[in-house]
Amino acid sequence: MEKGKPHWWESAVEFLSNDDILGPVIPLYPNECLKGRGDIFYTFVRSIIGQQISVIAADAIWERLVAKVGKITPENILKFSQEEIASCGLTRPKASYIMGVANESEDFLGQDFESMTNTELFNHLTKFRGIGPWTAEMLMIFTFLRKDIFSPGDVGLLNAVRKLVPELKEKDEITEFAKRWSPFRTAASWYLWRTLDPVPVEY
Repeated sequence: MEKGKPHWWESAVEFLSNDDILGPVIPLYPNECLKGRGDIFYTFVRSIIGQQISVIAADAIWERLVAKVGKITPENILKFSQEEIASCGLTRPKASYIMGVANESEDFLGQDFESMTNTELFNHLTKFRGIGPWTAEMLMIFTFLRKDIFSPGDVGLLNAVRKLVPELKEKDEITEFAKRWSPFRTAASWYLWRTLDPVPVEY
């Protein structure tokens, strides 16, 4: 699995630099890029923790979880009870999702991901409890480095587009507008997030 800077990043930068909306944003981050960890379970847990809470709150919970279990792997998670995992600040449902995928890690991780289309990968991920469209899309962006993902359920992305194009209000019209950045909507998303937060988004 690819790690670090995606092989398609320079092509994405060249493409987006010619866009009227994102073109002026690109030069603001000349030596930065999306970076893949190549660790599916890590990103899954980080995404579950980050659902519907602030970045600051998610970071605090993450640090407590790492302090408790060590390296975030299915094996280490399963050394603890669901209640012990939840005690790090997770809700009971979130703790149950993490435990559930840890228990099913062979099926979750043991796939020929490289041969999957985006739709096949999305369908595989969302068959596990707790992985809805947003979490699947975060995995597709941050772990699988799929180059053309836009997450219409991500409030930050929607707000970033509204900030740059104030006449766009509704999620559906923003999603339609984002098609202008295809086939590099993943890179577009990364730059959109940067317009809201000086720290790069990571999962």
